[in-house]
Formats: sequence, structure tokens, C-alpha cells
Amino acid sequence: MTSDLGQLRIGGHGDQVDPIGEALERRATLAQFFLGDPQGWKGPVVQYAGGAAALRQAAETAGIALYVHAPYVLNVATSNNRIRIPSRKLLQQTLTAAAEIGAAGVIVHGGHVLKNDDPAVGFENWRKCIDRLEIPIPLLIENTAGGDNAMARQLERIDRLWAAISTVDNADRVGFCLDTCHAHAGGEELGGLVERVLAITGRIDLVHANDSRDGFDSGADRHTNFGEGLLDEDALVEVVRSADVPVVVETPGGAEGQGEDIAWLRDRI
Repeated sequence: MTSDLGQLRIGGHGDQVDPIGEALERRATLAQFFLGDPQGWKGPVVQYAGGAAALRQAAETAGIALYVHAPYVLNVATSNNRIRIPSRKLLQQTLTAAAEIGAAGVIVHGGHVLKNDDPAVGFENWRKCIDRLEIPIPLLIENTAGGDNAMARQLERIDRLWAAISTVDNADRVGFCLDTCHAHAGGEELGGLVERVLAITGRIDLVHANDSRDGFDSGADRHTNFGEGLLDEDALVEVVRSADVPVVVETPGGAEGQGEDIAWLRDRI
């Protein structure tokens, strides 16, 4: 984390083969990436030359903070055993592998329950998951953009989720990742959002700073570059300033597009 906004740790989401090179190309001090196929169920693999130890050392030498995003397919909330049980296993594998490379955290989406399920089922499944996980580095649950059955779309659901997981011993290892596009598309105003989240979770560990191609409460998770979407620029910057934590830019355009957005945000902070 950082207490000096002049030293804001910021980066983008890039390829997993060389996260250090990806960060340097973006003139960044942070790199977020997957450890495997984001849409697949295979266990994590460190593709960096030399493996986990080499990546850890290279990141320390370069002063680059590493964050790992868990695969999108994970859904520990669901009542579908064929999804929930493999999700728990893959989440544990991801946490273990991320710790080996010295990552600062693992980001995972809140997931959802089936159409006819009571949301309480999902909150209880999250509680069981956290209770059974070994969490060597912070696990950061991210708010999501859409779905009436989502566990982490609206603040009311996030409140219930936090109430459930706060009852287990591992709760202090669970943090929060605030995505600006997801909040907007999920129906949460950016103004005062940081304070409202902190009142529920007590912490924000990471911000995903993204503009949104779609309107307020649209439920659509479509990121775009700063100034090209529908987010109020001042409100977006205020979220970053108020949260005062590391920032990941997940906008389009690869190193060039994200690099421009990182510079845009730095200039305004």
C-alpha cells in the first residue's frame, strides 16, 4: 500500500510470460497478470524464464509489485458442485503459486448463485471456502458489474458477503478490490463510493481503474480508455485519490493504451 499519492504504485494488466517487461513498457511499478488460462481449469503455471524464484527476484530488483488475477471461471458461491468444488481447488492452487512468486495479492470475482437459489446460499459457500483455504497472501474479492444473482455487485450484497466471511479465522487475510467500471455498470455511484465501501469492508487493498463503455446500472462489463467512456473523470480520479492504494489499469490497447491511461491518471493525481 502507499500513504504518499506522489508515489502511487500503478500498473496495468499484461501477459504472464514477462510481467517485469510488461510493467517497464508501461512505465509502471506494478504488474497484474494471470497464471494460466483465464477461461480454463488447469492449474497455474509460471511461464517466466527461470520459474517462480527468478520472477520473484526480478520483481524485487526492479521494484515491481506483482498481482495475480484468478481465472474468470472460478465461482465458489454456486450450489453447483461441479463448479464450486473445482473452483475452491483452483483458487487454493492460485494462492499458493502467487505466494511463491512473491505476489502482493490474488484478485478473484465474487461469483454468483443459480437463478432460483437464495443468495444466502452463496454467502454461506463463501464462508466455507474462506474457512478451508490456506491464504498465504491477501485474497482480494472484486466487485462485479452484472447479474441479479451476483455476490458482489451491489453494496448491499457485499455487506452480506463480508458479514458471512468475517466469522472465520482467515477473515483478516481477505481484502477488497474496487473496480470503477464494475461499480458504475453495477449501479453504484462513484461519488463517495470509497467511504461507503470502507464502512462495509473496513479496507480497500487495490483499485481497478477503468472507464466504462456502457451506462450506469447497465450490468455490462466493458472497459474502455479514460476519457472515452461514460465515467465522470473527476469522480474516477477521486476514487483513486480517496482509496490511496495501488492501482491496476485494465483498459484496452495493450502496453500503449494502458501506458497512456497510466500517465493520464498520474498527471491528475
